[in-house]
Parts: sequence; structure tokens; C-alpha cells
Amino acid sequence: MTTEPETWRQLHAVLDGPLPEIAQRFSRFLASDSPHEALVIFTRECTGRPRKVAGASEIVDRVSIDELDAIKESVARGVVVDAAGVLGGTSRNLRILRDESDTLLVLVPRKSSRGGRAAAPDCLLRAWFAIVATSIRQQVAQASPDYLAESRAASSERARTIAQLTETHEDTLGSILGTLRSRDLDDRTARASAAETASSALIALRSVGDTDRKLATEAVATAFARLQAELEPVLRHLEADVEYVQPATDGRSLPGEIAHAARAIARAVAVALGAQPGVTRLRIAWQSRGHDLVVDIRDQCAGGLDADALERQLSGRLRTLDGTLEVETIAGWGNRVTATIPLETPAARPDEDLLSSLNPRELEVLGHLALGRRNKSVAAALGVSESTVKFHVTAILQKLRVSNRGEAGLLGARAGIAAD
Repeated sequence: MTTEPETWRQLHAVLDGPLPEIAQRFSRFLASDSPHEALVIFTRECTGRPRKVAGASEIVDRVSIDELDAIKESVARGVVVDAAGVLGGTSRNLRILRDESDTLLVLVPRKSSRGGRAAAPDCLLRAWFAIVATSIRQQVAQASPDYLAESRAASSERARTIAQLTETHEDTLGSILGTLRSRDLDDRTARASAAETASSALIALRSVGDTDRKLATEAVATAFARLQAELEPVLRHLEADVEYVQPATDGRSLPGEIAHAARAIARAVAVALGAQPGVTRLRIAWQSRGHDLVVDIRDQCAGGLDADALERQLSGRLRTLDGTLEVETIAGWGNRVTATIPLETPAARPDEDLLSSLNPRELEVLGHLALGRRNKSVAAALGVSESTVKFHVTAILQKLRVSNRGEAGLLGARAGIAAD
């Protein structure tokens, strides 16, 4: 066991890095005290990549959402459980922790470590994972441009993959089903059994898209209710009436990254308007209008909103999602801020397809290139060597099909990818 100050330094390093890689950093943190073959973090907060994994590829590459849902439902919150469960298609000895926030941690202990039981005390594992789970929720809630770009790329990639697989398997199963139903074949019993199996597989396959949409979307009313719950403690101190205008419950769903971005934008606007002197009223509304989500927030006050500062604060998120912002200020009357975000991913431009090919670390380096930073400063910011940065820059140039870092940085800036 490392010393306490060193432990907290290492835990800080787990939190300080790209969200998609947090499982890998947490796995390294736990390696000495809880030796394991694989680690999975599962949270529906991250609609782009709800599974964060580290360890043996033969395990983590096969982990399914259904398996994680079943594991989560089998344990109570806040309790560390050692039990057998199916993970990656195989029954294994697992160490399971379902945090109070409903974020799930699953470890596959090494067989050589105390008969498969993790070494870290339950209380420490609960405390460490609570911090990690809180960090994940905060990063998602902040909806930074980097997170939104990565989430949208992951969602698009998953949707394309599912569509391609569904089409291929539908054709295959349809062909099998047609052959089995042919009257020219003998052995009626075997043919009927096989036909039933193919029909069931075809129905199950067609449900994959529906399941994926449930994972990757939020009902607009649910997303707005979450916003209200987040804002009420923040705006409680205001000596003003706060009105929440509920969106129509028409069954419309929002892509996860748009729901997160809309909440972050609404929080920023509400706080900015509430910070003005003499505010007597705030009106916060969402509306699905055609193919757009419209966030509309108004106040009543003498005016004085710093519109330029607010636009700078929100520009990265809106640019990433191809959204727009309008700020109207009328002296002696008040302000109205309207953010419009497309609900559907626009037709991908060639550079967007190329950007989706970058891994999380390359996106992080690209964010620094977008700000014109050199390798030395990028290395210092990321805590890596210059040679490592050069390696990533070379990979970025190849994947984006550009000849220099300036062109790469420009593509990143256009997509709203920029380091802090």
C-alpha cells in the first residue's frame, strides 16, 4: 500500500485526463491493491460511450450492455459484492460495486490474488470509486466541447455500425428463412425448427436499434426535469420569481450529447442573468421546434448583461453542435437569450468523418494544436514527453490527411475542439 499523500496524488492523476480513458487510469491506480484482469465502469450518463473499459481485450471487447444491466440489478447500492456473474459472454468471479449515483464498477480479480478476492478494503474501494463516479458526472454535466465532439463521434460511429450490421444480418437471415420455407426441401420438422429460430433471430436483431436509441437518448421532458433539479439550488438565493416552462410531452427524444449541452448552456445563461442587480423574474423554457431544440431564457431587470462574455463562454459548445445563440437586451426592460441546437446530426462534411477517426488522446492533442501551441507546451500540459506528442501529431496529420499542424489545428477549431 502506498503512503497516503502518494495515494491522493495518484487518485488526482486518475481524474485529470480525458474522460474516455478514465477506466484505464483507474485500473492502473487499483493495480497494486486490487490486482485484476479487467475493469469496467458503466454509466448511462455517458451516452456516447456508456462503457469505460480497461484490461484483457478478450474480456472487455465482448462486454455487453445487457450483461452490465443484469449485474447492476443484482446488487444493492453502496455495497461491495464478490459474486459470480456473466461478463464478456463467460461466467466469472467478479467484484462489483454499484455507487450511490448508480454508476457501476466491475472488476475481474486475478486468480492468483487471494483466491480471486480483491485486496483493497471495501471502505477504500467505495471511497475511491465515489470520487471517480463524481468526476464522471461533473465532466458530463459540464459538457465541454471536447466531450461533446467525442460523444457525437461515438454516437455516429455506433449508429453507422449498427445500421451496417443490421442490414447485413437481415439479408442473411432473410435468405436463410426463404430457403427454409421452400417446399422443395425435405425433413419438415427440422425445417420448421430452423425457420422459427431464424425468425426469432430476425426479430431480436431489429430490436437492437431500438435498444441503442434508448441508451443514447433522453425524453425532452426528462431532460428538462433534470435541468430544473440542477438549477433550483443554484437560483434559490435570488430574490426573483423563477418560472420553468415545461416542454410539450410529445414523446420526442434528445440525443444524449444535446441534452447535456442544453443543460450546461441553460445553467450558464441562468447564472449570468441571475447575477445582474435588480432581477425580478427569470423564465426558463425549452421547446422542440421542427428539427431543433430551442432553449429560451428571459429576465426582467434594468439590463446590463455582458452579452459578449456570455457568447464567448458558450461558443465552443454551440459550434461543436452546429448551434446558434441570440442575445437581445432592452435597457430598462431586460434580456432574452435563445440558443438553437439541431436535433439531428447534419450531413457529415469530409473533415468531420476524419475527425471521428481520432482517438481520445489525439483529440486532446488536436485541441492544443487548435490554439497554436508547440510540442513543448503541449507536452508540459499533458504531462508527457515531447517525443510522445510528436508521435500523436504525426498520427493526427495522417488521419486528417493534412500536411501541417496549422491545417490540423484549423480543422479542430472549426469543430469546436480546443484545450483549456
